[in-house]
Amino acid sequence: MATNPFADPLRFERRVPECATVIFGAHGDLSKRKLMPSLYRLAYERKLPSSFAIVGNSRTPLSDDAFRQAMHDAVKQFLEDSPFDEDLWTSFARNLYYVPGDLKDRRLYSAIAARLDQLGQKNVLFYLSTQPSFYGPLVDCLGASGLASAPEGAWRRIIIEKPFGHDLPSAIALNEEIHRVVPEKEVYRIDHYLGKETVQNILAFRFGNGIFEPVWNRRYVNHVQITAAESIGVEGRGAYYQEAGALRDMIQNHLLQVTSTIAMEPPALFEPDAVRDERAKLLRSIRIMHPEEVPMNAVAGQYRGFRQEPGVDPESPTDTFAAATFFVENWRWAGVPFYIRSGKKLAKRTTDIAIQFNDAPHVMFNSNHRGGETHPNLLIVRIQPEEGISLRFLSKQPGSGMRLRPVSMDFNYGSSFGERSPTAYETLLVDAMQGDATLYTRQDMVEASWRVVQPILDNWSGRKFDFPNYEPGTWGPAESDTMLARHGHVWRNS
Repeated sequence: MATNPFADPLRFERRVPECATVIFGAHGDLSKRKLMPSLYRLAYERKLPSSFAIVGNSRTPLSDDAFRQAMHDAVKQFLEDSPFDEDLWTSFARNLYYVPGDLKDRRLYSAIAARLDQLGQKNVLFYLSTQPSFYGPLVDCLGASGLASAPEGAWRRIIIEKPFGHDLPSAIALNEEIHRVVPEKEVYRIDHYLGKETVQNILAFRFGNGIFEPVWNRRYVNHVQITAAESIGVEGRGAYYQEAGALRDMIQNHLLQVTSTIAMEPPALFEPDAVRDERAKLLRSIRIMHPEEVPMNAVAGQYRGFRQEPGVDPESPTDTFAAATFFVENWRWAGVPFYIRSGKKLAKRTTDIAIQFNDAPHVMFNSNHRGGETHPNLLIVRIQPEEGISLRFLSKQPGSGMRLRPVSMDFNYGSSFGERSPTAYETLLVDAMQGDATLYTRQDMVEASWRVVQPILDNWSGRKFDFPNYEPGTWGPAESDTMLARHGHVWRNS
């Protein structure tokens, strides 16, 4: 069994085993912006063995040297919070190789197998950084060519990028197609939100401290808000985004996975299966909306100007904003609303979780003491842009009389530890190479999250929305505020 990362304080001090990473779609945007800079950074920190190999593939005809130069330019441009060392790059680039070819051409896989044999690599991580429509055929070709089968004593693993299907039926079909070739234990469905330090720290915060877990339930928590807001639009990705939308692109995967991490029960052990079992159990506990409940508990929005974006249908009904109210039907959370929202062109860029606690059982200080305003106790987990945790409570303002004002206790990753945190992709790549699936999404979790949003998708597909319905730079459509008002709540807008 793989060593669990949360139980190991030296997790990032360990080196990965001898292996090769084959990146399908290596000339694409994800590879240039995230994968290659992360692999370079792992080499910079001496986490990779000297014999590591990266084999890139795309249809673009390139030599090894031309591929190395293209990746050199990409890493230099997109490397975050790190120096670019030309000498290190020269050493790193010696282990970069390129095999051009069409993903549907069986000869490509023979050429990749030959290159891996030439490099003497038995352990192989296949990264599917391609269009989702290629996932099934690509895995089928890996199976037919024998590449998916590991030699005795070695391993072959596959990382799959989201989206994992377009809806529940397609997700089930995709899983069945993959499992015909690759067993579930070798499938790593990547969700980069789960690799973020703050999301991982939720587990340490909850289960490593005795003062928070006792109040982490319906007796003390009034409601939970999870927000993932972007101030930018689709940024040239209109054609892709038009087919996805905010509900599919963010809530179905990233934010429901964050919800499961916030609300899961304590696992018996910090081991991959135990942690994922509890997250899966939580997702299965979310109440599935009846069709008549959807208009009251889910809001779609589209910002003014989206239909004029390149590649977007002038009459597109795509949601660039989505908000929903979910309830977890278990003893810990019964009756506590979880409000989740995500959108483009909102007032600011922020991703956070706000846990609002109930008021004190007896309010001895009236509204005059509190300046006429309500200031609930809040625990705020900031995921981006600045990672940290804040606890807001009331304190007496200096001076005569009992006048209260809200104050915050803040923990900030950057200032508290004084060192660079690994990026989500660095963390997740190391985990996959080490065979640790704790932060990866399992098949049952994917299907459970699709079941949660499927009634919303079905309802929205048959409704005519009056889009656009919010202005850029705002916090989305007014219906989103109305949704919370029905429960006596308001959004916490930073």
